[in-house]
Amino acid sequence: MADDKKTGGKDLTVSQIDRQNILNNPYAIKEVEKATHIRGIPFEDKTVVLKEQVAVFFEVNLRTIENYLSKYAEELAQNGYEIIRGKRLAAFKLRIAENDVPETDFGNISKAPQLGIFDFRAFLNLAMLLTESEPARLLRQAILDIVIDTINIRTGGGTKYINQRDEDFIIAYFQEENYRKVFTDALRDCVDMGNFKYPLYTDKIYVSIFNENAQEYRKILRLHERDKVRDTFYSEILDLIAAYEYGFGELLHEVFKREGRKLDAFEVEELFQAFEKQAHWKPLIERARNKMASRDLAFRDALHHQLKEYITPTNRDEFERFLGEKSKELAERLEEAKDVMKRLKECE
Repeated sequence: MADDKKTGGKDLTVSQIDRQNILNNPYAIKEVEKATHIRGIPFEDKTVVLKEQVAVFFEVNLRTIENYLSKYAEELAQNGYEIIRGKRLAAFKLRIAENDVPETDFGNISKAPQLGIFDFRAFLNLAMLLTESEPARLLRQAILDIVIDTINIRTGGGTKYINQRDEDFIIAYFQEENYRKVFTDALRDCVDMGNFKYPLYTDKIYVSIFNENAQEYRKILRLHERDKVRDTFYSEILDLIAAYEYGFGELLHEVFKREGRKLDAFEVEELFQAFEKQAHWKPLIERARNKMASRDLAFRDALHHQLKEYITPTNRDEFERFLGEKSKELAERLEEAKDVMKRLKECE
């Protein structure tokens, strides 16, 4: 049987994060549902299927389904599998009768005190887990293709600048530009080093925040030579970089004034090491690493190896934020933000 590895080496049977990223993406799930035409039983404003029907679809025996339900009970329950009893079970049996579903499709349930049902997300979740089923393997391939196509369509053909679809990006971008000037002015006026000090300490800030310098980051995101790294940062990353730049720039000015001379490379390095170790940075850095690593894996199919421990599934709100109706292309946001940008420029 062929494996499931697709773009980015994804194997859905192995990676719970990759599975959950798909299941949390309402736009992709909607397209998968359209493409698969899975017939189920209408119940409580959704379509559900029984484990007997699932076993038939995936061409496995019922015991195999039950084994997966036991092994992955928490994950499947989180994604829509549930056991119904009492009044809900009675209502479900009525829906079966109303839809004239042959009892042979799911066995005799007339005396069953409870039933396990899969909604569409739980059904897909199981498809991502089943290694014994050829239909499940084919469905996994289709899911991965549809997810990639859905994200590309909603972002206009590429995800390199998906960060710019966030309504917070514009403000964060221009504020960071202002704070960066404080930083570069401080390096110019207070540090006795050549021009390499600008990329050097920019990289030190990047490494401190997300464990990668600019070149490493470019390679991971597959950026072209003319692409600007900062144009691809999420607003939370820009905010934290701005805080670093402004804070360290002010520190350099303070020490420069106290010493009455420019600082040499050793002094600046000692200051930076103490600056980045300040305790208040830790929760902000951890949040930034989580956002960058998790979003880039979900949206850009880019894995930050140095941040693997920070990756968590991207939640539904994040998909809405970057793919939903509220997300917009940068050109639209620039048009809407002219007055805001004008005020920011006046503050420089």
